[in-house]
Amino acid sequence: MRKPLPFALPAIAAALIALLLSPSLCPAQKALSVIDSSGRTVQVPGEVRKIICIGPGCLRLICYLGAHDRVAGIEAFEKTQQVGRSYRYAIPQLLTLPVIAPGGPGNVNKEPDLEAALKVKPDVIFASYMEKQRADSLQQKIGIPVVTLSYGRFGSFDRELYTSLRLAGKILAREKRAEEIIGYIEKTKTDLLKRTAGIEEASKPSVFVGGIGYRGTQGLESTETDYLPLEWIRARNVAKSEGKTGHLFINKEKVLTWDPDVIFLDSLGLSIIAVDHQKKTQFYQALKAFQKGKVYVLWPFNAYMTNIDTVIIDAYVAGLILYPDRFRDVAIDKKINEVYRFFIGRSVADLMTKDAGVPGKQWKP
Repeated sequence: MRKPLPFALPAIAAALIALLLSPSLCPAQKALSVIDSSGRTVQVPGEVRKIICIGPGCLRLICYLGAHDRVAGIEAFEKTQQVGRSYRYAIPQLLTLPVIAPGGPGNVNKEPDLEAALKVKPDVIFASYMEKQRADSLQQKIGIPVVTLSYGRFGSFDRELYTSLRLAGKILAREKRAEEIIGYIEKTKTDLLKRTAGIEEASKPSVFVGGIGYRGTQGLESTETDYLPLEWIRARNVAKSEGKTGHLFINKEKVLTWDPDVIFLDSLGLSIIAVDHQKKTQFYQALKAFQKGKVYVLWPFNAYMTNIDTVIIDAYVAGLILYPDRFRDVAIDKKINEVYRFFIGRSVADLMTKDAGVPGKQWKP
């Protein structure tokens, strides 16, 4: 009998190993059962390589988790030049991806373009603020798992955000990163609250924030009663006197009644406010904050849902302005770079400044 040639053995062994490791012979990864933000139980693949994101803030969360390389298509709205979405600045390659839905404030809770979505072959569709019935319907139509996410109350974020981060982290095998994000937010909040503890309420300057983005850009009338950058530094927000929570559109005459010591303007609304100021200069000059030059710019709080990284930056900027003694050790440029590098992998301070102005700068129309 002819003996096998010695030099052939390594080749034979390599071929056997390749055959044994062939995907067709390996057991499929076990499917994962998860409960999404709408309470639906969804079966997702054990390994998720490609995804699409639809709805306000959905893509932002995936970028925070460092899973942007798995995004196979984006909404057309994500390609618009709206100021404030830091992840867009940090990851410009997102703009080269195919469009799978229109997106934008007017398309919340709507389906993507089914044909376009199928073409990019996602393993999972993440959808923020999609109702249970709509998510069920979409999943049935397209044959791809649909997982809903949420920031909580629209126009801000709460504990539901943490649940969604953990959920997406589990599906994308980014659990550790999800916990790092949650830990960073909580550590920051604790630091800010500690810095401003013990300040007598009567000694605090009264504050108003206007121009906050809410389903699009808005003017001075757009405000928040529990605006997080102010909440986390225990500021005396005059809008709280309305006895309501969340976002408010208030009558400008109400601002005259309050006549706050300090006014912050969200840079997303500055163009609208500038035009209004030109038309109604007398109104603005009747406010002591304008008279005394105590009107300051903050970076966009909301830009297609809440900019969580920028919320933190705005809180430190506002803290430096309102309570300089409590924040004297904060080098704001260093803090801005730290925050953006943590959340999106690189500092985009130069690009934010170019589009949104210098945070904390006195605003002069």
